[in-house]
Amino acid sequence: MKRTLVAPLLTIALALPALAEDKAGPHDNHPPEGFTALFNGKDLTNWKGVVPIGERAKLSGEKLERRQKAADEKVLPHWTVVDGILTYDGKGDSLQTAKDYGDFELLLDWKIDEKGDSGLYLRGMPQVQIWDSDKSPGVPPVDKGTGSGGLWNNPLPKGVDPKSIGKTPLKKADKPVGEWNTFRIIRKGDNVTVYLNGELVVDNKPLAPYKPFGFDKLPAAGPIELQHHGDKLWFKNIYIRELK
Repeated sequence: MKRTLVAPLLTIALALPALAEDKAGPHDNHPPEGFTALFNGKDLTNWKGVVPIGERAKLSGEKLERRQKAADEKVLPHWTVVDGILTYDGKGDSLQTAKDYGDFELLLDWKIDEKGDSGLYLRGMPQVQIWDSDKSPGVPPVDKGTGSGGLWNNPLPKGVDPKSIGKTPLKKADKPVGEWNTFRIIRKGDNVTVYLNGELVVDNKPLAPYKPFGFDKLPAAGPIELQHHGDKLWFKNIYIRELK
């Protein structure tokens, strides 16, 4: 009888550390000094369904209210808080901050599954890339294995090294898929600096305006967006410090 219990108990014991990693710890979602928590670890306060900034610029008053209500009804049910972690089931659309931001320092922890693809829009503009650059089907062959953190939507002039304009990260600093990664992003003026897991991956490079949104230059302020690509996503410890 004792022998029949050993294997099940060992299996449970081995599983406990993995389960613990999927829960926010006692120090998670509490902002460091000088920062404000965008995610409180409890609900979707400070967040709303995405209305692309280009579309939003053309709406006002009741039309904008109706559009936002429709976005919230579509998006918010798919972003839930599970054990202190902002969890996306991959079935809705992107989530964005209720407030617009100009210059800021952003701290954020993220996790993806194998083949996952996401990103962060800054001032409503794409994007600081998040993906499994080894296996995601959305990765072009030239970007295989480059890692996350690059300003992927920046246009690439012919003959230019993508690392020199921040389109591709300076190095691959991602942790293995399924583990938590940490961004530190500094946005000042048009320029963006990105640290991934403490490694500098984009060094003060301009984020290009996204022409399909109808912008020839970057807006002075806009929302921060957690981008949807139909994959499950996890976020925690989302903190911001506005730079005056």
